[in-house]
Parts: sequence; C-alpha cells; structure tokens
Amino acid sequence: MENEKSTLSPIGKIFDWLGKAFLKTTPGKLFALFVKTILSFFSANRNFRTDFRNVVLQTFFTGVEIFPILFVVASLFGTVVIVETMSIMSKVGFANVVGNVLVVTVVRELGPIFTAFLIAGRSGSALATMIGNMQINSEIDALSSMGISPIRYLVMPSLLGGVIAVFIMSICFCVSSLGMGYLISKIFVMVAGQTMNVQLTWNYLYTSLVDALTFTDFVMIVLKPLVFGIIIVINACYQGLRVERDFRNLPKATSRSVIFSFLYIVIADAMLSVFFIFQYLGEISKII
Repeated sequence: MENEKSTLSPIGKIFDWLGKAFLKTTPGKLFALFVKTILSFFSANRNFRTDFRNVVLQTFFTGVEIFPILFVVASLFGTVVIVETMSIMSKVGFANVVGNVLVVTVVRELGPIFTAFLIAGRSGSALATMIGNMQINSEIDALSSMGISPIRYLVMPSLLGGVIAVFIMSICFCVSSLGMGYLISKIFVMVAGQTMNVQLTWNYLYTSLVDALTFTDFVMIVLKPLVFGIIIVINACYQGLRVERDFRNLPKATSRSVIFSFLYIVIADAMLSVFFIFQYLGEISKII
C-alpha cells in the first residue's frame, strides 16, 4: 500500500484524500451503502425466488398500502392547483399557458416531491424502525453468522421495491391530481356558477396538457422517482443499521430517517432542476 501511495502523482494524492474524506461523511457512507447494495445483487449466493418475493412484498408495503392517503392528497392538491391556475391565468389574459403551468407544477415538480415525502414519512420511517429493531435484537449479527449478507437480504430488496413503488405512486399522484382535480374543480364551478368566473372543460384541459408535455417531462417522470426512491430507501436502511443497541436510540433513528430524507429529496430536486434551468426560463418567459 505504501508503494502504491508513493507512486501517486500530486493530483492523484489529492483525489485519494478527497475520496477518503468524502467516505467519512454521511453522504459518503450513504453512497458506499448504495454501491454495496448494487454489488450484492451480483453475489454468488443469491436466491432469485426469495429476492423476488421480498421485492414484491416491499413494493406492496411501500406503494399499495399508501395509495388511499396518496389519492386523497393528490385529488385535493390537484383541485387547488387547477382552480387557482384557471382563475388567475384567465384574469391576467394568459389562459393559453394553463397547460404549461400544470405540467411544471404537478408533473415535473410538486407531484414527485409530494409522493416522495409521503413515502418517506410512512414507508421510510417504518423501514428504518424495522431494521433498527433487528439491529438492537442482534438479528443482523445472526444473519451474518449464518452466512447471509444483511445488505443482500434486507437492503437490496427494499431498494428495488422502493424504487418501483415510488415510480408507480408518482404516476398515480399526477394522474389523480389532474383527473380527480378536474372533476372536483368542475363540481365547484357548477355550484359556484358565475362567481368563480372560470370556464373549465375537459377537452380544453386535456388539450392544454398534451400540448405542454415535452420530452423533458417524460425524462423527469422517470428520473425523479428513481432518484427519490434510492434516497428514501438507502437513507432509511442506513439510519436503521447504525442504531446502537439501546431502544432509546430507535425513535431518534426513525426521526432522522424522515428528516434527512426530506432534506436530501429537496437537494436532489434542486440539483436536477439546474440541468433544465434554461428550459424553465423559456417557459417562464412565455407566461410573462
């Protein structure tokens, strides 16, 4: 090792020092856990039948069980966005960009974020609690003593199932927001009559949305749930695995899982938005 270090160039030594320093930080440890999880998928002692069953169970737990509350939140959120957008844009004479506003607000930005927040608060915290409880009861050590990798058995199925669930639920959130949001908004308009001064038809809304969708939006529909799902699961598993053998630390790990997942999701969303800042400015210029 000393000979290898001595042969490194000054730039190589700098990168070597930066890499080691990064791995000592919390983001570095999360990244290392993610890499180990991906590599565990190709381990020699794999059991695809068990892995498939665990992935399906994790997908069901993460996605299907949270759908009722997600559907309610999405419907109410879509109603507020559609009513406010239609009323404001029609007043200022920008009714032709309603579709652009809805796509940016629901499909590209707040839809995936709200979905990730709901799953992080419910499923991510439960996952951190389960793994933390196993750590306290020495079940993680028992798996290792039997030759079973905890990362392969616990983290890998949770990662695959979590990413699949976040992706599906993100689409469900967007569809529920726009579909149920339109229906509820239509009822409000019919009840309020002329007091809302909103002309809302499904043909107009559908046409505006289809015309506003771009290739970037389809990329975001896939990319954001993928990134958010990885963040939620890896952070939850990391917080659970680092619990010390004291039951008083379990609630702290659960709260850290939720809080840091929220933080990392917002940071990731901001970083992803930077790559499309010029398109955002172009869309904003259409509105202004």
